[in-house]
Amino acid sequence: MFDPGEIMAHLTQFTVIRIIIILLLFWGGLRGLQWFLPWLTEQIPSRFRLYVLPLMPILQLLLVIVALMRIVPLVIDPTPENVLAISGAVAITIGFAFQDYVSSLIAGIVAIYERPYRIGDWVRIGDAYGEVIGLGFRAIQLVTPDDTVVLIPHKLMWDNIIYNDNSGQREHQCVADFYLQSEHDAEIVRQKLRQVALTSPYLQLDRPISVIVIEKPWGTHYRLKAYPIDGRDQFKFTSDMTVRGKAALARLGVKPAGAPVSVAV
Repeated sequence: MFDPGEIMAHLTQFTVIRIIIILLLFWGGLRGLQWFLPWLTEQIPSRFRLYVLPLMPILQLLLVIVALMRIVPLVIDPTPENVLAISGAVAITIGFAFQDYVSSLIAGIVAIYERPYRIGDWVRIGDAYGEVIGLGFRAIQLVTPDDTVVLIPHKLMWDNIIYNDNSGQREHQCVADFYLQSEHDAEIVRQKLRQVALTSPYLQLDRPISVIVIEKPWGTHYRLKAYPIDGRDQFKFTSDMTVRGKAALARLGVKPAGAPVSVAV
């Protein structure tokens, strides 16, 4: 049977020093990973970026396992009875005291396996949208288009829909919207907008370009859809297509539609 006195018997001054050294090495390893992998992605071709960054949470979890495997034998005699007793006591204590935290930790481990989001992905969770820049044990970090960092607990994945724009790919679809008056040749406008996308310096030529035409009571809505080479350029790409698209349509003499009466100020 497990005897709590065994722990105190094992905790000599030398043992405590060894545990402190292991914890310091563990902390240094985590900090080193958080610095090294982002630095490495800046040195290698960008096409490998989304393959390297997702290794972060896996390597962090391995560090935790190694640290525990080194510390536990220093504290108790790792017999099956002792390990079972300690595990049960810790599970009950943590379960009551840190329910939300443990829920996020478990969700984080599940996320490593299911991969609903990875570092470098552009995701929408609730009201937050941005690029995943960090995957911790408890939460993920997003940086939004206006450069705001948002911390989102992993536990939200249990009951929230997660929208992932690129799912581990370098590029993802961008959309430029154009609202025009109905008096124009739709086929000419479609071809012109397609040329606008084809001549963009940000375009990924291997992915399809599409122009969706939707007729509305107030005019015609065009949606120009294409993919940038790098998803991080999505806003530059969308702006480039919008600016040059408006200029091309103006040269055709096509007029933009006004706001519908129901939404006019």
